[in-house]
Amino acid sequence: MRLRDWDLNLKIRLFGEGMTNLLFWMFYPFMTIYFSDAFGKETAGALLIVTQIISVVIGLVGGYCADHFGRKKMMVLSSIGEAISFVIFALANSPWLTSPVLTLISFTLLGLFSQQLYWPASNAMVADVVPEKHRSSVFATFYTSFNISVVVGPLLGGIFFFNYRFPFLLVCFVVSVLLVIIFQKYIRETAPVVQNKKIKVKEDKWYRYVAEQLHDYRIMTTDKIFLIFILAGVLVAQTFTQLELAMAVYTTEEVPVQHVLSLGHLHFDIGGRQVFSGIVAENGLLVVLFTVLMTIWMTRYREKSVFMGSAFLYGISVIVFGLTTNIWILFISIILFTIAELMVVGIQDSFVSKLAPEHMRGQYFAASSLRFSLGRTIAPIAIPLTVWVGYSWTFIILGGIAFVGMGLYNLMFKLLAKKEQSQLKIAKL
Repeated sequence: MRLRDWDLNLKIRLFGEGMTNLLFWMFYPFMTIYFSDAFGKETAGALLIVTQIISVVIGLVGGYCADHFGRKKMMVLSSIGEAISFVIFALANSPWLTSPVLTLISFTLLGLFSQQLYWPASNAMVADVVPEKHRSSVFATFYTSFNISVVVGPLLGGIFFFNYRFPFLLVCFVVSVLLVIIFQKYIRETAPVVQNKKIKVKEDKWYRYVAEQLHDYRIMTTDKIFLIFILAGVLVAQTFTQLELAMAVYTTEEVPVQHVLSLGHLHFDIGGRQVFSGIVAENGLLVVLFTVLMTIWMTRYREKSVFMGSAFLYGISVIVFGLTTNIWILFISIILFTIAELMVVGIQDSFVSKLAPEHMRGQYFAASSLRFSLGRTIAPIAIPLTVWVGYSWTFIILGGIAFVGMGLYNLMFKLLAKKEQSQLKIAKL
């Protein structure tokens, strides 16, 4: 599906999210290091776990709201919340105040608004306006755009976040306000429920909405295939979430300054912090270059093989990463890590959209995001774990968890095959 054939909503989203993602990745990779320095490793890990628990609850609410109140409304409200969060973030890092506590609060709010409330509506909108056969390529294009930010953001962030933090955060605030205006004026509503009926919010009691939401999610708990998909995703997430957590701390603390290149009398040496920026940029660059190609390639294989293969490579790559301080082996392990990431980029959201009933797409996407939100809730444990058992054993444990996730994917597709066979038998009767 060519970009010029896209719905206007998707074109606006691609531009707007490209801008916000770039700004987000100019500070996000450095926040674990910031909090570890400000609060200590163990305290920082505990605080990050608490913020992720909050994110889990808010994310489920976001999916319900996207289905019942509309994609557009939730995207606009989320952008307003981002703008407010950036005001707090800027104040906490201003010439008049330096507050790690306020920084943590604003960082948490940004995660809630930009991810847990925004993304269920955003992803459901793709499923609303794109035919099923084109969804994988559209999701892959958005992921490519996202990872352009992952490449460029940390490189710019190394300059602006550390040297011009306050004016940089003010620019983030201005961009968020502009997005609110653009979304409000040009985005149209696509949620089937909102299009087909007007919801009279004022006439209903709040507890009716809570009861309805609980009922919808109770229905989802009967979908065993979907629940195993989430559980396997949570386990595998213990590897890829470590790029900004344990891997960040490991490279900055354990990787010594090493000689990498000589040009005549010029000698180039890099240390752990430069290695970390390099592997983040490497990961993002590979994703930018190969996401669409890898998605096309992976559609030729069974989904079972793709999901299991991805989990296996995640496990291998993270184990290799934790067993060396050699710069070149670290960069090679990130290549394996990125291949594992790209294998499922295009198909995982498309897989969710196939499982989800039309009227519950937002909630299914919100619940599927538990793979990441629950994964990130547990993932910070790896930081104090490095203190308790050391880096090598920490990464071995993380790799083993990914292998367990691979086994769950195998079970999930066995159940899916049985379900499809039953449906075929019923259809023939």
